[in-house]
Amino acid sequence: MTTMPKAAEISRKWYVIDAEGQSLGRVAAKAAMILRGKHKPTFAPHVDCGDHVIIINCEKIVLTGKKAEQKFYRWHTGWIGGLKEIKYSTLMKTNPEKAMIAAVKGMIPDTVIGRDAVGRLRVYQGTEHPHAAQKPEVCEF
Repeated sequence: MTTMPKAAEISRKWYVIDAEGQSLGRVAAKAAMILRGKHKPTFAPHVDCGDHVIIINCEKIVLTGKKAEQKFYRWHTGWIGGLKEIKYSTLMKTNPEKAMIAAVKGMIPDTVIGRDAVGRLRVYQGTEHPHAAQKPEVCEF
């Protein structure tokens, strides 16, 4: 018999992903899966059953091939002619957290559940993070 999880029954765990030497897309896909809750046997697409994710060492992620020079991060300001873009190589030097958040956000649905899931994502440069009290588990690939 299939079980239907209820929002009150969801228990959320904390996971740490070390991005050092990993590919941007693989780390983002793993984080998106945990944020949605797809790693749990009780996953249901209509219930937000995901966990919290902490990504450390985001400045040490790797973009394979020529993606660092050919890939752009684009956004629109809302004004006429307001399309802005920045190369990933520049973004990785100035704000690597934003590059990681954008990659994870692109792998999560644009719904209320998806927006709540992205709110449980924390990205940091270096190995230190302020969430030791939550006793996060190390996520292995």
